Amino acid sequence: MLTDTHCHLASHRYSPEEMEEVITRAQKAKVARMVTLATGIEDLQQNIDLAEKYPSVYAGIGIHPCDVTEAPNDAVAKLRTHLPHPKVVVIGEAGLDYYHPAPEGWDEEAYHQRQRDFLKQQFELATVSNLNIVIHTRDKAGAQSFYDCLEIYKEYSSQLKAVFHCFSGTFEQAQEVITLGGLVSFTGNVTFKSAHLIKEVAQKLPLGSFMLETDAPYLSPTPHRGKRNEPARVRDIATYISLLRSIEVTELAQITEEVAQSFFSFK
Repeated sequence: MLTDTHCHLASHRYSPEEMEEVITRAQKAKVARMVTLATGIEDLQQNIDLAEKYPSVYAGIGIHPCDVTEAPNDAVAKLRTHLPHPKVVVIGEAGLDYYHPAPEGWDEEAYHQRQRDFLKQQFELATVSNLNIVIHTRDKAGAQSFYDCLEIYKEYSSQLKAVFHCFSGTFEQAQEVITLGGLVSFTGNVTFKSAHLIKEVAQKLPLGSFMLETDAPYLSPTPHRGKRNEPARVRDIATYISLLRSIEVTELAQITEEVAQSFFSFK
């Protein structure tokens, strides 16, 4: 069995009428669990509702870095009321995004500082709630958002684990995360023809240090690239990485499941 450790089932790219079919296709592909992550206050309840409706779906609650200028100053505090929910298993999607330009009325410095402030608040929330955290990083060039996230993570690494999702950095960067006790996770982009760095990381990292995800509806793996992604395709990602590592997909599935169970503490 497999877990899609990161998807966005509340996305407008899924209609409520087809959600039953999406979940069924995942289960037929032996994807036993899906973690759907909120990106802000607006889609928070929708993700929790999906987790309540479908036994195989769990929820993450967080403020995405691209949403921080639209979020009220007390947005992270508003997440607290949902912490006791039994299907809420992680804080996130949180992180830093230096790829997208600052929105109108904001300069880059102020925009990035607000992201860092929100990220720290979400680390604090994860700490007091005994939950782990999902981290997003993205840059136009270089890896400044990654290293800024890493510096913040260092302050909390003795208290919780962070997974750097949709990992696209170097093997050395992945090792820095793991040294702090964190994890990385791989999406469909590991299957892309030009993804040489990601393939190297997926091939060389020790088993037990990474998880699998789709980031659906984004980043469909080959041969579905360009189409809307969905949780069933975490099976394609698992198969691809098992071939990269020359191991059986059943072995990869078993180990990544153990990691996911430990990280999310599914009930």
